Amino acid sequence: MEKILQVNNLHVSFKTHNGMVRAIRGVNFDLYKGETLAIVGESGSGKSVTTKVLMGILAKNGMIDDGEVLFDGMDLTKLTKQEITAIRGKKIAMIFQDPMTSLNPTMTVGYQILESLVEHQNLSKKEAKAKAIELIELVGITEPEKRYKQYPHQLSGGMRQRIVIAIALACNPRILIADEPTTALDVTIQAQILELIKELQQKIGLSIIFITHDLGVVANVADRVAVMYAGKIVEYGTVQEIFLEPYHPYTWGLLASVPEMEDTSNELYAIPGAPPNLLEPPKGDAFAVRSEFALKIDFEEEPPFFKISDTHYAATWLLHENAPAIEMPAMLKERIKKMKKGVPHER
Repeated sequence: MEKILQVNNLHVSFKTHNGMVRAIRGVNFDLYKGETLAIVGESGSGKSVTTKVLMGILAKNGMIDDGEVLFDGMDLTKLTKQEITAIRGKKIAMIFQDPMTSLNPTMTVGYQILESLVEHQNLSKKEAKAKAIELIELVGITEPEKRYKQYPHQLSGGMRQRIVIAIALACNPRILIADEPTTALDVTIQAQILELIKELQQKIGLSIIFITHDLGVVANVADRVAVMYAGKIVEYGTVQEIFLEPYHPYTWGLLASVPEMEDTSNELYAIPGAPPNLLEPPKGDAFAVRSEFALKIDFEEEPPFFKISDTHYAATWLLHENAPAIEMPAMLKERIKKMKKGVPHER
């Protein structure tokens, strides 16, 4: 497959009153044409910061300390504001989690789509209006001419998120970043939006980076998964490998935390403890203090990535040839048996 984006050894920090927060600590991943890469992890793991680097929208106190982001023969980390603005929206677009904060309440939704078309595609207002109505219909909203004239507050939450998707697609981007795009929606609308994103990807050949803390939605949208913790990717592989053959204890914890519909015990698993303070990143494996499977070396040395297959890697000392044989918890094994029915074998 054609590689469309390459992130190499990315390091990002933020200057705060208390010191430098090392938010991203050596992140590497690739994105291929037409695929969906899901980046998953708890809040604060660095998922959104990584994608903000791609969009050139880091906060003012943020800085890229090292690494490169290669796209279209360019390193996005080296571009001027003017150069990254020309790419943002036109070649790389983003959907945020709350459509009400993404839309201007004083403008009709149609005008907000039209504005992007006029700005980036040099269309006349008449041409842009026709294209905007077409996009409103494309994202599954009925009566597009009527909706074109309405304001955000006149639409439901699901419709607003569809409008945000329409704005993101207005300039035919090659990459779409979806940052928790269904968090603010109820379960039924969430499912509809996820299905819409999949349909649009197939229609127009988008490459998608899907950011979420919820592994429950990943099986239905992703081709590959990168599991992120404390500013690092700790495991990555195909969606089948991550769900059915996970190796990092953090991935085990995330999978065990996914609620089961048929579970009537009212007991939910939670990973003990909290993520580390990245003002002073821990020595060794950052997850060690929260893991019941931690080895002595986990507190002393950072684990390298161990190759499990050509597509599956995990950064855990449990995969070292001299590590004791430790199996995932029986409860998770049982869950994986059930997951085999729901995780697609091929996408």
